[in-house]
Amino acid sequence: MKKIAMFLLSLQIVLPAVFANEPSWQRLTAPATDLRAILTDPKNPDIILIGAKDGVFKSCDGGKTWKMILNLPHRNKGVNVISFAEDGKSLYIATACGLYFSADDGRSFKRVFQGRNYLEEDCAVVLVLQETVFIGTRGGLFFRRKNAGNWDRGEGRFSKENILAVSGSRRKDDAVYIVSVSGVFKGPQERETWERIFVSVPKENEELEEVPDDMRDGESQSSKIRDVVVDAQKTGVLYLGTLKGVYKSLDQGSSWLKLTDYGLLTRAVDKLFLSPKGELYAVTKSGIFVYKEDRWFEVSLGLAAKEVRGLAWDNHGNIYTVTDSGLFRWSGYTYRGREDSKDTLNLCPNNEPSIRNVQEKAAHYAEVEPQKIISWRKKAAMKAWLPKLTAGVNRNTTDLWHWEGGTTTKADDDVLRRGRDSVEWDVSLSWDLGGLIWSDDQTNIDVRSRLMVELRDDILDEVTKVYFERLRVKADLDELALEDRKKRADKELRIAELTASLDALTDGYFSRELKSPPISNER
Repeated sequence: MKKIAMFLLSLQIVLPAVFANEPSWQRLTAPATDLRAILTDPKNPDIILIGAKDGVFKSCDGGKTWKMILNLPHRNKGVNVISFAEDGKSLYIATACGLYFSADDGRSFKRVFQGRNYLEEDCAVVLVLQETVFIGTRGGLFFRRKNAGNWDRGEGRFSKENILAVSGSRRKDDAVYIVSVSGVFKGPQERETWERIFVSVPKENEELEEVPDDMRDGESQSSKIRDVVVDAQKTGVLYLGTLKGVYKSLDQGSSWLKLTDYGLLTRAVDKLFLSPKGELYAVTKSGIFVYKEDRWFEVSLGLAAKEVRGLAWDNHGNIYTVTDSGLFRWSGYTYRGREDSKDTLNLCPNNEPSIRNVQEKAAHYAEVEPQKIISWRKKAAMKAWLPKLTAGVNRNTTDLWHWEGGTTTKADDDVLRRGRDSVEWDVSLSWDLGGLIWSDDQTNIDVRSRLMVELRDDILDEVTKVYFERLRVKADLDELALEDRKKRADKELRIAELTASLDALTDGYFSRELKSPPISNER
């Protein structure tokens, strides 16, 4: 039964690579360089807005032609975020020189927030809810109620800190989450009080650390927690992107579960996105990854870019991304034929050990083979035939000292004398023939057997995941172009890391079995 489960798990990991090719990215003509942000109209797939260093551009024909709708000052450092208001037509543009607003679908703009200094002027994020608009700047958090004229500063220890992310849903009862350099904060939409949930990223297999308010803040915290997103389709569900991976909460941040790192080339996640279908996407320095079937799949293979700065979706399932190399669109997977599928299923070359051999070596190295339990049961049954040997030694001191008696003519009469020692010993043999039918050792073996089976399953599960993850990364490496050096280096480093993990589980067996391919005599 265990072998069948392992086989099904292997198919689950390999089949996505069998039936689907890597994503096909198409470069679109962009009206500017150094793109920073992107927004698509969920109702009209032909409308695309992109933010650049000079301003905001709009396309009404799917990216074929563009028109500038916001021209920023030359001293500006660019657009950070583009967001629709609740009506789906009004626009908020967060830039390095303040927040701009358009009530007429981008035909005219007005700067509605500027800040008192250059830190407050740099608006990094904007969140538009039903009753409130939140903006995060390098100088703190600001918000404004609906129809109010003035902006209020958020209260709390993050009020003047660099705000890295703001997220929430448009449900009125949901909380708003703020990521600053001193941690993550949670607060309701209808008031200005905030509660700091935690500061630092937890260690492996530990819950996120709750901290008191008097803990020391530091700029180093900004490099640990990078982003937070709230699932608008599921109440109470939110995700954290950190340097240690991605964490998920089902109860508005009260408890956290770390998602697996399998499939990620690096644990450092810079940005998180949720697609209209509720799929979780993570952006790292190595590319774009989607979380499916309890693992990550890279969707940025073939994307000629070093830095991904934004993602957006239309209602046709297309993904748009702005990068340091321009604007790209992905229309989904293309399917392979039978010949390609056969090649994918034979990913393991002849010069590498099979998954079965690696599993056997891992079980042997951890001493969790099934034969060990069988041997214990046989020896426990033979124990009843062996007698129980007992031996004893006793020293009798009753007559050790005595009075010398006799006639009165002897000189030694009535003298206390020491006699000889009296030593007693015995040997006995006994059999408990009831042990041939049942003994307490069998119960102890049953307990140890259950624990060993659980440990073996964990080890084999780990080996299987790492093994097939390595095969998938090798397949991804074969798909890359030779000129894509950055991604090739990341893939090769990931293969080396997975190989080291297999060596740690098998006492170096995997690397020892790796044979060099035969050298061809052809020239």
